[in-house]
Amino acid sequence: MAKLVNWVDFHRKLSKVPIFGAINVQRVFGVTKQTAALALQRYTKRGLVDRLRKGMYCLSGVSLPSTYIANRLYEPSYVSLEFALSYHGVIPETVYTITSVTPKANRKFKAQGKIFSYRRLKSSVFTGYKIVKQGGLSFYIADAEKAFVDLTYLRMRAGAKPISRFNKEKLNPDKALRYARLFTSNKLFAIIKTTLR
Repeated sequence: MAKLVNWVDFHRKLSKVPIFGAINVQRVFGVTKQTAALALQRYTKRGLVDRLRKGMYCLSGVSLPSTYIANRLYEPSYVSLEFALSYHGVIPETVYTITSVTPKANRKFKAQGKIFSYRRLKSSVFTGYKIVKQGGLSFYIADAEKAFVDLTYLRMRAGAKPISRFNKEKLNPDKALRYARLFTSNKLFAIIKTTLR
């Protein structure tokens, strides 16, 4: 543990890694998994390191984009649904929960005072996103049209109506219909067609 006692050294070396875990500490300092875990536990307790979820940490006071954290908390995933629609200016509301989709099970996490929500979509429709850079960090976010189709599909599955307040000018109907076809649902295709025409 002697190598890790020096917080200045720990901070300097790990400040290059936005989100890290015990494996990063092991590699950087050449220590055992147990020693790395103890260092993380110690620095978290002292408020020098923030625990984002089990096994994932970042330095306290470091401002990371919520969208970047969302991608890393639960992989694979991309930011979509209400948060992406707000990001693209399709809906007027500010969305505080960072909403994403994943081919894995539904999950929800709380980290750095924010809620990160993940909804499951089948792997065959896990597309329609792009890489965006913010603060030097990259994250995946759905195109406006894909976020709209993802949300409409999940609302349809839940028996809810499609959203009614949105800026149609921000959406390309043909592009949205191409994404809708991927879901192989005639009902979804009809809803998107009616809503955007």
